[in-house]
Amino acid sequence: MASYDRPRAGGSPRPLETGDTWWYAAVAGEAAGSFSARVRTRTRRGCLGAVLLLTVVYAGLVLTATGRRWGDAAMTGRRADTAAVTVLREHPSLAGLTTLSLVLGCVLLLAVGLIRKRYGLTGLAAGGIVTALALTGLLQRYAPRPRLADTAGLMSSGFPSAQTSLALGIAFGLALVVPYRLRSVAVGAATLWAIGVGAYTIAAGEHRPGDVIAAAPLVLAVYCGLLAVLARKGKVRPGARRGPALPGLPVTVPLALLAAGGLGVGLWLLGDTLALPSTAPYDPAELRLAHRCGQALAAGVVAAAGLVLLGLLRRVDIEGAPTPYRLGGPFVEAAGVPRDDELMGPFTEDLDHEIS
Repeated sequence: MASYDRPRAGGSPRPLETGDTWWYAAVAGEAAGSFSARVRTRTRRGCLGAVLLLTVVYAGLVLTATGRRWGDAAMTGRRADTAAVTVLREHPSLAGLTTLSLVLGCVLLLAVGLIRKRYGLTGLAAGGIVTALALTGLLQRYAPRPRLADTAGLMSSGFPSAQTSLALGIAFGLALVVPYRLRSVAVGAATLWAIGVGAYTIAAGEHRPGDVIAAAPLVLAVYCGLLAVLARKGKVRPGARRGPALPGLPVTVPLALLAAGGLGVGLWLLGDTLALPSTAPYDPAELRLAHRCGQALAAGVVAAAGLVLLGLLRRVDIEGAPTPYRLGGPFVEAAGVPRDDELMGPFTEDLDHEIS
């Protein structure tokens, strides 16, 4: 029998009475309460971990001189990266396509939720996007950062990246509105798209790699908080064991490879790029290496954030509470007709038919 079907201390909405069994306790809500508590606990831990990661990224890449120098080198190195320069020069429409894709992503999220009549979850997903963007704007405007003269023509810090926050917010919002069996496919594919949006902002010089990296834990913290609220209200239930895992493999496997490869290559190159001299001139090869290191780290962190969210929602269905169970038959008729607000199970007050 599944673990969430067994009674847990303090999980039942009413004290167990004589004759109650593990089956009746599960139907009466014991399993749902304990399961919600477990989902709430792990989503709260995910939220706290994301906040701590965001703090570490902010302290390391914004407040330290080494982190700022590495971010500036990665942004300057995009000009020395011939592959990035060639793609941007030959495809100038990428800027418009990126903006258009963000608009279409918002429309898709709202359309899926409204068509499936998940009005509450659609509003919650939209609220998560708005909250993530609001926090992004507050950090960009009010987060303390050193006031340094910009002599290299670099843009001011946009920590975190608003474009990446919006794209990743759309990806995570799909987890609330798409069917349970399609969650891995939808969230995984949208996370890959968010990685592309972040990579473009770095290659185009709109954001430093640290800005894109910071957007991932920020959005993850927001949605983990929303999921914890849903679990607190009992809006989650156990999902099917053979749910979205197998259909989502064509998307989640590349996402996992990208997360592992991006983080591995980025951390391996980080040791070399942090050793840049404190003043210019810099070697173009070192600048190009810093740019590629930043791209790898940003892609790896965003991909890992998507995998973490899917991991937290593993076998968790947020479609709504299960339908109350009612049973008809001779046992129920012998015990009398139940009231409308009375939950009925197979075990009645007639002790001749009791199974204990």
